[in-house]
Amino acid sequence: MPDFENGIKIVNLSFIYHDDNIMILKDINVEINSGEFVCILGQSGCGKSTLLRLLAGLEKPVTGEITVNSKPIKGASLDRGVVFQDYGLFPWLTAGENIKLALEQKFKNRPKNEYRERTLRALNQVGLNESVYNKLPKALSGGMKQRCAIAQAFAIEPSILLMDEPFGALDAVTRARLQDMLIELWKNQNPKKTIIFVTHDVDEAILLSNRIIVLGQSPSRIIHECYVPDTTREKQFEDLEMLKLRNELIRQINKDVASHTIL
Repeated sequence: MPDFENGIKIVNLSFIYHDDNIMILKDINVEINSGEFVCILGQSGCGKSTLLRLLAGLEKPVTGEITVNSKPIKGASLDRGVVFQDYGLFPWLTAGENIKLALEQKFKNRPKNEYRERTLRALNQVGLNESVYNKLPKALSGGMKQRCAIAQAFAIEPSILLMDEPFGALDAVTRARLQDMLIELWKNQNPKKTIIFVTHDVDEAILLSNRIIVLGQSPSRIIHECYVPDTTREKQFEDLEMLKLRNELIRQINKDVASHTIL
């Protein structure tokens, strides 16, 4: 049975940036089951990142409400981890210090050696060794910085992980490796985290998620939803069911774009 009661519920949500009075999101209604891996898919500028910021508590809706475990979101919380495309690491702190700082904020008054041990364990989980602990972000590659950001997000043990195109700036090989790493981290968690992952890449959405929510052009609404059968990187381009799903997602996006095109 879906566990919506302990998940995320978005009701009649709309959002406007008051600086230009342009409506970005309009009448969003969706329930996300606890433990789901959901991809929010759509073209650039459709409001995907804005919706993620609302879920993070970094913005407030103009109308409607978002609840987590039946409680309204009132602001940012360490119960919801966030991973951004630009890594979100403080450049003056080492990779280890960035993770340790988050742990100190989430788990207060713990022995100092515990913070270091948990940090090293988190780095190891994402395939980084102890030498990375003392390196500044500027000394790390883009892939390593994003691994650190993911390690930081998982280390604070949030029940919800929000990811805003975290692999968008990476090369194809590094991106594939981090996609595989994320899938393994999520599958090995017990209980699983609820992951909401923003992307404009149809193939990435199919590979990662077990559910896809497609947003249309601004003012954005949900134009399509589907559940995704368990798949692999190889199967998604060979299996007829996966190809049909891919084509339908592209069709829905293109149909929405065409409906907003002014000739």
